[in-house]
Amino acid sequence: MIDAKRISNGPVQDRLKDKVCLITGAGGGQGRVVALLFAQAGARVYASDVNAKTLAATQELADDMGLSITTTVVDASSQEQTLAWADEAVTREGRIDVLYNNGAHVHMAPFSEMTAEQWHETIRLELDVIFMPTKAVWPIMTRQQNGSIINIASCQGVLASEGLGGSAHSAGKGGVIAVTRQLALEGAPHWIRVNCISPGPIMGPTLQQAYDGSEHFRALFDSTPMLERHGFPPDVAYLGIYLASDESQFITGVNIPVDGGAVQKVGTFLSRANAN
Repeated sequence: MIDAKRISNGPVQDRLKDKVCLITGAGGGQGRVVALLFAQAGARVYASDVNAKTLAATQELADDMGLSITTTVVDASSQEQTLAWADEAVTREGRIDVLYNNGAHVHMAPFSEMTAEQWHETIRLELDVIFMPTKAVWPIMTRQQNGSIINIASCQGVLASEGLGGSAHSAGKGGVIAVTRQLALEGAPHWIRVNCISPGPIMGPTLQQAYDGSEHFRALFDSTPMLERHGFPPDVAYLGIYLASDESQFITGVNIPVDGGAVQKVGTFLSRANAN
Protein backbone atom coordinates (compact mmCIF):
# COMPACT_ATOMS: atom_id res chain seq x y z
CA MET A 1 0.00 0.00 0.00
CA ILE A 2 1.43 3.37 -1.06
CA ASP A 3 1.16 6.17 1.49
CA ALA A 4 -0.90 8.90 -0.22
CA LYS A 5 1.04 11.55 1.72
CA ARG A 6 4.16 10.59 -0.25
CA ILE A 7 2.51 11.42 -3.60
CA SER A 8 3.31 14.99 -4.67
CA ASN A 9 0.88 17.45 -3.15
CA GLY A 10 0.62 20.95 -1.75
CA PRO A 11 -1.25 24.24 -2.12
CA VAL A 12 -1.32 25.70 -5.62
CA GLN A 13 -3.74 28.60 -5.28
CA ASP A 14 -2.71 31.61 -7.38
CA ARG A 15 0.62 30.09 -8.48
CA LEU A 16 -0.58 30.45 -12.10
CA LYS A 17 -3.08 33.24 -11.52
CA ASP A 18 -4.50 34.53 -14.81
CA LYS A 19 -1.90 32.76 -16.94
CA VAL A 20 -3.30 31.52 -20.25
CA CYS A 21 -2.27 27.88 -20.55
CA LEU A 22 -2.79 25.56 -23.51
CA ILE A 23 -2.60 21.85 -22.66
CA THR A 24 -2.72 19.02 -25.20
CA GLY A 25 -3.68 15.44 -24.43
CA ALA A 26 -5.99 16.53 -21.61
CA GLY A 27 -8.55 13.79 -22.14
CA GLY A 28 -7.11 11.48 -19.49
CA GLY A 29 -4.10 10.35 -17.49
CA GLN A 30 -1.41 12.92 -16.82
CA GLY A 31 -2.93 15.52 -19.15
CA ARG A 32 -6.25 15.53 -17.31
CA VAL A 33 -4.54 15.89 -13.94
CA VAL A 34 -2.40 18.74 -15.27
CA ALA A 35 -5.40 20.59 -16.72
CA LEU A 36 -7.33 20.37 -13.45
CA LEU A 37 -4.34 21.31 -11.30
CA PHE A 38 -3.44 24.28 -13.51
CA ALA A 39 -7.05 25.49 -13.22
CA GLN A 40 -6.85 25.11 -9.44
CA ALA A 41 -3.70 27.23 -9.56
CA GLY A 42 -5.67 30.06 -11.18
CA ALA A 43 -4.74 29.54 -14.82
CA ARG A 44 -7.10 30.15 -17.71
CA VAL A 45 -6.88 26.65 -19.13
CA TYR A 46 -7.51 25.73 -22.76
CA ALA A 47 -7.48 21.93 -22.79
CA SER A 48 -7.48 19.80 -25.93
CA ASP A 49 -7.50 16.17 -26.94
CA VAL A 50 -8.21 14.21 -30.10
CA ASN A 51 -10.74 12.04 -28.23
CA ALA A 52 -14.03 13.91 -27.79
CA LYS A 53 -15.45 11.43 -25.28
CA THR A 54 -12.54 11.50 -22.84
CA LEU A 55 -12.19 15.28 -23.21
CA ALA A 56 -15.86 15.66 -22.29
CA ALA A 57 -15.14 13.63 -19.15
CA THR A 58 -12.37 16.08 -18.25
CA GLN A 59 -14.78 18.97 -18.76
CA GLU A 60 -17.36 17.27 -16.55
CA LEU A 61 -14.80 16.76 -13.78
CA ALA A 62 -13.78 20.42 -13.99
CA ASP A 63 -17.41 21.50 -13.78
CA ASP A 64 -18.00 19.27 -10.75
CA MET A 65 -14.95 20.79 -9.05
CA GLY A 66 -16.08 24.33 -9.85
CA LEU A 67 -13.11 24.90 -12.16
CA SER A 68 -13.30 26.92 -15.35
CA ILE A 69 -11.58 25.34 -18.35
CA THR A 70 -12.26 25.55 -22.07
CA THR A 71 -12.08 22.23 -23.91
CA THR A 72 -11.65 21.81 -27.66
CA VAL A 73 -11.26 18.65 -29.72
CA VAL A 74 -7.90 19.08 -31.48
CA ASP A 75 -5.59 16.68 -33.26
CA ALA A 76 -2.23 17.95 -31.99
CA SER A 77 -0.48 16.51 -35.06
CA SER A 78 -2.58 18.72 -37.37
CA GLN A 79 -1.18 22.10 -38.39
CA GLU A 80 -4.61 23.44 -39.32
CA GLN A 81 -6.28 22.40 -36.07
CA THR A 82 -3.50 23.57 -33.76
CA LEU A 83 -3.33 26.95 -35.49
CA ALA A 84 -7.09 27.39 -35.09
CA TRP A 85 -6.88 26.40 -31.43
CA ALA A 86 -4.07 28.86 -30.67
CA ASP A 87 -5.87 31.61 -32.62
CA GLU A 88 -9.03 31.03 -30.57
CA ALA A 89 -7.14 31.34 -27.30
CA VAL A 90 -5.17 34.45 -28.24
CA THR A 91 -8.28 36.12 -29.70
CA ARG A 92 -10.18 35.57 -26.47
CA GLU A 93 -7.34 36.25 -24.02
CA GLY A 94 -4.91 38.52 -25.86
CA ARG A 95 -1.90 36.31 -25.13
CA ILE A 96 -0.67 32.75 -24.53
CA ASP A 97 1.62 32.31 -21.55
CA VAL A 98 2.13 28.54 -21.46
CA LEU A 99 2.01 25.61 -23.86
CA TYR A 100 2.08 22.19 -22.20
CA ASN A 101 2.75 19.58 -24.89
CA ASN A 102 1.39 16.43 -23.27
CA GLY A 103 -0.43 14.75 -26.15
CA ALA A 104 1.12 11.67 -27.75
CA HIS A 105 0.41 8.14 -28.88
CA VAL A 106 2.74 5.15 -28.93
CA HIS A 107 2.98 1.57 -30.15
CA MET A 108 4.94 -0.67 -27.81
CA ALA A 109 6.30 -3.94 -29.18
CA PRO A 110 9.59 -5.85 -29.30
CA PHE A 111 11.67 -4.61 -32.23
CA SER A 112 11.41 -8.01 -33.94
CA GLU A 113 7.62 -7.69 -33.96
CA MET A 114 7.19 -3.97 -34.63
CA THR A 115 5.81 -3.12 -38.06
CA ALA A 116 6.93 -0.21 -40.21
CA GLU A 117 3.46 1.26 -39.85
CA GLN A 118 3.69 1.17 -36.05
CA TRP A 119 7.13 2.75 -36.18
CA HIS A 120 6.05 5.58 -38.48
CA GLU A 121 2.86 6.33 -36.53
CA THR A 122 4.70 6.39 -33.22
CA ILE A 123 7.37 8.77 -34.52
CA ARG A 124 4.67 11.03 -35.99
CA LEU A 125 2.60 11.03 -32.81
CA GLU A 126 5.59 11.60 -30.54
CA LEU A 127 7.18 14.42 -32.57
CA ASP A 128 4.52 16.07 -34.73
CA VAL A 129 2.41 16.62 -31.60
CA ILE A 130 5.29 18.71 -30.24
CA PHE A 131 6.08 20.51 -33.50
CA MET A 132 2.57 21.57 -34.55
CA PRO A 133 1.30 23.20 -31.31
CA THR A 134 4.69 24.83 -30.74
CA LYS A 135 4.70 26.17 -34.28
CA ALA A 136 1.23 27.61 -33.64
CA VAL A 137 2.16 29.52 -30.46
CA TRP A 138 5.72 30.52 -31.43
CA PRO A 139 4.87 33.76 -33.30
CA ILE A 140 2.46 34.74 -30.52
CA MET A 141 5.08 34.25 -27.81
CA THR A 142 7.69 35.99 -29.98
CA ARG A 143 5.49 39.07 -30.31
CA GLN A 144 4.78 39.22 -26.61
CA GLN A 145 8.45 38.46 -25.74
CA ASN A 146 7.44 35.91 -23.14
CA GLY A 147 6.30 32.33 -22.82
CA SER A 148 6.92 28.93 -21.29
CA ILE A 149 6.76 25.76 -23.38
CA ILE A 150 6.80 22.44 -21.53
CA ASN A 151 7.37 19.26 -23.52
CA ILE A 152 6.61 15.83 -22.11
CA ALA A 153 9.21 13.21 -23.02
CA SER A 154 10.08 10.04 -21.10
CA CYS A 155 12.99 8.46 -19.28
CA GLN A 156 12.98 6.04 -22.21
CA GLY A 157 14.39 8.92 -24.21
CA VAL A 158 17.67 8.54 -22.30
CA LEU A 159 17.65 4.89 -21.13
CA ALA A 160 16.73 1.52 -22.57
CA SER A 161 13.82 -0.08 -20.75
CA GLU A 162 12.97 -3.73 -20.31
CA GLY A 163 9.36 -4.80 -20.33
CA LEU A 164 7.10 -3.69 -23.18
CA GLY A 165 9.43 -3.08 -26.13
CA GLY A 166 10.08 0.61 -26.68
CA SER A 167 12.32 1.17 -29.70
CA ALA A 168 9.94 3.61 -31.42
CA HIS A 169 8.98 5.24 -28.13
CA SER A 170 12.64 5.71 -27.22
CA ALA A 171 13.38 7.26 -30.62
CA GLY A 172 10.42 9.62 -30.37
CA LYS A 173 11.04 10.78 -26.84
CA GLY A 174 14.78 11.11 -27.45
CA GLY A 175 13.79 13.46 -30.25
CA VAL A 176 11.55 15.46 -27.90
CA ILE A 177 14.47 15.94 -25.50
CA ALA A 178 16.78 17.01 -28.33
CA VAL A 179 14.35 19.48 -29.89
CA THR A 180 13.70 21.00 -26.47
CA ARG A 181 17.34 22.07 -26.26
CA GLN A 182 17.28 23.58 -29.74
CA LEU A 183 14.00 25.43 -29.19
CA ALA A 184 15.33 26.81 -25.91
CA LEU A 185 18.30 28.27 -27.78
CA GLU A 186 16.18 29.77 -30.54
CA GLY A 187 13.56 31.02 -28.11
CA ALA A 188 15.98 32.67 -25.68
CA PRO A 189 16.24 36.01 -27.54
CA HIS A 190 12.45 36.27 -27.26
CA TRP A 191 12.27 35.15 -23.61
CA ILE A 192 10.53 31.95 -24.64
CA ARG A 193 11.62 29.31 -22.15
CA VAL A 194 11.45 25.70 -23.35
CA ASN A 195 11.86 22.81 -20.92
CA CYS A 196 11.18 19.11 -20.88
CA ILE A 197 9.76 16.71 -18.30
CA SER A 198 10.68 13.03 -18.58
CA PRO A 199 8.31 10.88 -16.54
CA GLY A 200 9.65 7.53 -15.39
CA PRO A 201 7.43 4.77 -13.98
CA ILE A 202 4.21 6.80 -13.74
CA MET A 203 1.05 4.74 -13.35
CA GLY A 204 -1.67 5.33 -15.93
CA PRO A 205 -4.54 3.43 -17.55
CA THR A 206 -2.41 1.66 -20.19
CA LEU A 207 0.39 0.74 -17.81
CA GLN A 208 -2.13 -0.40 -15.22
CA GLN A 209 -3.19 -3.20 -17.57
CA ALA A 210 0.38 -4.39 -18.02
CA TYR A 211 1.05 -3.97 -14.30
CA ASP A 212 -1.95 -6.07 -13.31
CA GLY A 213 -1.37 -8.68 -15.98
CA SER A 214 2.32 -9.50 -15.59
CA GLU A 215 4.19 -10.28 -12.39
CA HIS A 216 7.48 -9.76 -14.24
CA PHE A 217 6.48 -6.29 -15.48
CA ARG A 218 5.16 -5.39 -12.03
CA ALA A 219 8.51 -6.30 -10.44
CA LEU A 220 10.41 -4.22 -13.02
CA PHE A 221 8.07 -1.25 -12.68
CA ASP A 222 8.18 -1.16 -8.89
CA SER A 223 11.93 -1.70 -8.62
CA THR A 224 12.97 1.02 -11.07
CA PRO A 225 12.91 4.05 -8.72
CA MET A 226 15.25 4.62 -5.80
CA LEU A 227 12.24 5.67 -3.75
CA GLU A 228 9.98 2.89 -2.58
CA ARG A 229 7.03 3.49 -4.87
CA HIS A 230 6.21 4.08 -8.51
CA GLY A 231 4.93 7.44 -9.69
CA PHE A 232 1.51 8.98 -10.23
CA PRO A 233 0.29 11.86 -12.46
CA PRO A 234 0.42 14.50 -9.68
CA ASP A 235 4.17 13.89 -9.41
CA VAL A 236 4.49 15.19 -12.97
CA ALA A 237 1.83 17.88 -12.69
CA TYR A 238 3.46 19.68 -9.78
CA LEU A 239 6.71 20.04 -11.75
CA GLY A 240 4.60 21.40 -14.59
CA ILE A 241 3.19 24.04 -12.25
CA TYR A 242 6.72 25.16 -11.39
CA LEU A 243 7.93 25.33 -14.99
CA ALA A 244 4.80 27.20 -16.06
CA SER A 245 5.08 29.74 -13.25
CA ASP A 246 7.22 32.83 -12.79
CA GLU A 247 9.15 30.85 -10.16
CA SER A 248 11.25 29.31 -12.94
CA GLN A 249 12.16 32.42 -14.95
CA PHE A 250 15.86 31.48 -15.24
CA ILE A 251 15.35 27.85 -16.23
CA THR A 252 15.36 26.83 -19.88
CA GLY A 253 16.67 24.03 -22.08
CA VAL A 254 16.61 21.36 -19.37
CA ASN A 255 15.20 17.86 -19.25
CA ILE A 256 13.99 16.96 -15.76
CA PRO A 257 13.24 13.31 -14.94
CA VAL A 258 10.30 12.62 -12.64
CA ASP A 259 11.24 9.07 -11.81
CA GLY A 260 12.06 8.64 -8.14
CA GLY A 261 15.77 8.62 -8.99
CA ALA A 262 15.57 5.81 -11.55
CA VAL A 263 17.92 7.28 -14.17
CA GLN A 264 20.59 7.93 -11.55
CA LYS A 265 21.15 4.29 -10.64
CA VAL A 266 22.09 0.98 -12.21
CA GLY A 267 20.05 -2.19 -11.76
CA THR A 268 16.87 -2.81 -9.82
CA PHE A 269 15.88 -2.76 -6.20
CA LEU A 270 14.44 -6.27 -6.20
CA SER A 271 16.53 -6.87 -3.06
CA ARG A 272 14.70 -4.11 -1.22
CA ALA A 273 12.18 -6.56 0.22
CA ASN A 274 15.03 -8.59 1.70
CA ALA A 275 16.56 -5.44 3.17
CA ASN A 276 13.30 -4.74 5.00
